[in-house]
Amino acid sequence: MTATERTWRPAWPCPAGQILVAARRGAGDPTYVIEGGSHWRAFRTPEGPVRLQVMPRPGLGEVGGRAWGPGAVWALDALPALLGALDDPTGFDPRVPVLVEAHRRHQHLRIGRTGLVFEALLPAILEQKVTGQEAFAGFRRLVRRYGEPAPAGEGPDLFLQPSPAVVAAVPSWEWLDFHVDAARSRALVTAASRAAALERITADDLETADRKLQSLPGVGVWTSAEVRARALGDADAVSFGDYHVAKDIGWALTGAPVDDAELAVLLEPWRPHRLRVQVLVALAGLGKPRRGPRMAPRRHLPGRDVDRP
Repeated sequence: MTATERTWRPAWPCPAGQILVAARRGAGDPTYVIEGGSHWRAFRTPEGPVRLQVMPRPGLGEVGGRAWGPGAVWALDALPALLGALDDPTGFDPRVPVLVEAHRRHQHLRIGRTGLVFEALLPAILEQKVTGQEAFAGFRRLVRRYGEPAPAGEGPDLFLQPSPAVVAAVPSWEWLDFHVDAARSRALVTAASRAAALERITADDLETADRKLQSLPGVGVWTSAEVRARALGDADAVSFGDYHVAKDIGWALTGAPVDDAELAVLLEPWRPHRLRVQVLVALAGLGKPRRGPRMAPRRHLPGRDVDRP
């Protein structure tokens, strides 16, 4: 199959790879591979599935894109948005010394937008209230068992996330084998049954999109923020409810961990750029040192080896 190609010249020194990896679900993500300086992704577009190769060329001030499959034109048209071209950092003031320095080092970072809601929602629900190891393992197993190969083309083996129709039909006992409890599997099946309506929130304002996402059973503040950040490029979508975020930002800005209520007050001066603070804290490694015991993966669900496919 012949590739469709595009060369995009951003208006700023775009750190394409750094922006893209926000969509990666762990090093073993079957939908996303980094190889030979290229970022390879497989996903479903409104026009069909696509295999996408993104080639950052910082020395030339450009980004190359190649795509295969029915969604190739859609994916290449969306490449600038994926790399943050629709994000406007105007008005962001880092304010405090640690953020000033972090912003100096990452001043060209932008919040990308995939425009694909269910693609972001499925892994976000899988990641609710579990360790990253457990969530990424469950995602890998789900994709390998119920996804499908990406359209033929060059590059590494890639898989598409299962379609909403397939997710809705996954038997209950299979979810347990993926280390997904009943609450999360119910949320996924419900979301899958409403996937077409969910994709339409890309046309809504961010407040309306948040309200519609949280109207879904099993989708709360954290999950909505994770989806809005990736699918809609919402630069204000803070991950309230995350196991680490409040502690890390509090530590970075005040020298002590804070809870979610305190975090909301602390971040208020940065509205509508609060996610930028969260991202800068993470990129600069400013969070609370991990000296205590880590949250352990649960062992009471079927499937003894969380890393097996």
